[in-house]
Amino acid sequence: MYKTFFGLRENPFNVNPDPRYLFQTKRIEEALASLKYGVQMRKGFILLSGEVGTGKTTLLNQQLEWLHQQSMKTAFIFNSRMNSNHLFDFLLAEFEIPCETRIKSQQLMKLNQWLLERYRAGETAVLIIDEAQNLTFPVLEEIRLLTNLETATEKLLQIVLSGQPELEEKLKMPELRQLRQRITLRCKTAPLTREETSLYVAERLRIAGANGTPIFTPMALGAVHTFAQGIPRLVNLLCEHALINAYVDQQRPIAPTIVEDVAREFELDEKTVTTASVGTRSNGVFESEAFIQSLGEALSRFRMSFPASEPSRERK
Repeated sequence: MYKTFFGLRENPFNVNPDPRYLFQTKRIEEALASLKYGVQMRKGFILLSGEVGTGKTTLLNQQLEWLHQQSMKTAFIFNSRMNSNHLFDFLLAEFEIPCETRIKSQQLMKLNQWLLERYRAGETAVLIIDEAQNLTFPVLEEIRLLTNLETATEKLLQIVLSGQPELEEKLKMPELRQLRQRITLRCKTAPLTREETSLYVAERLRIAGANGTPIFTPMALGAVHTFAQGIPRLVNLLCEHALINAYVDQQRPIAPTIVEDVAREFELDEKTVTTASVGTRSNGVFESEAFIQSLGEALSRFRMSFPASEPSRERK
């Protein structure tokens, strides 16, 4: 819809975790380095944590690309609402280990044999579990026991647990102290600073084909950071909607008033934020998962309100 108007090849603010768009802040670079080091040195358990929408899944996809380039065997589990039986089913399926039985002991033997073969061949096997804060205690205990699959000197399976801060709180519970003690590396994602938000938006626009002509004014970027509180997922949603509104109004570059209008459309707060007050809002409303979900739903409804003929203007 707006790509031709702004001179873009693709939509720069899709919420999909596309590793091409991973913006490497110092914190992200440190997390990537920790993940690579932990896997290469066969450290066993690695914990990645961070607030909702701060780029954990995008970072994991970047890590997966690197693992595949290193010809490592990977299993990526993104549906963490499972029981122990599902865990082993997923593991065997992801690692492409043939096993006709669903008896857990025999599945475990198959997995152990396969891991030993990979180790003898000089290969590394990595299990990545996203949204790990949803894992139940029994499943977390099964995952801990997987670290018992080892040689006299090294772990056969490298495990990355990624989740929201609730995962860290869960791991502090007495029932999980054995698992907590086995975590050898911890890394975190964090919200963007105001400067990082501006650089983040500029980088995504560049990747999407922007030619350097300003699309957002500096004041508009400041408003985006304030409303999104530096959460990349919210930055994406606000910028996407601002592009749509600016296209409808045929306004370029995007002014802070457009960002403020977007914020009011989503009812971010009962109090209207003016340009002068940008940077003074409280954080609470932006940090809830419910807000992120409602923001996405509102964006979808807004898109559906356009006539069907509008999108065809950018097709060639």
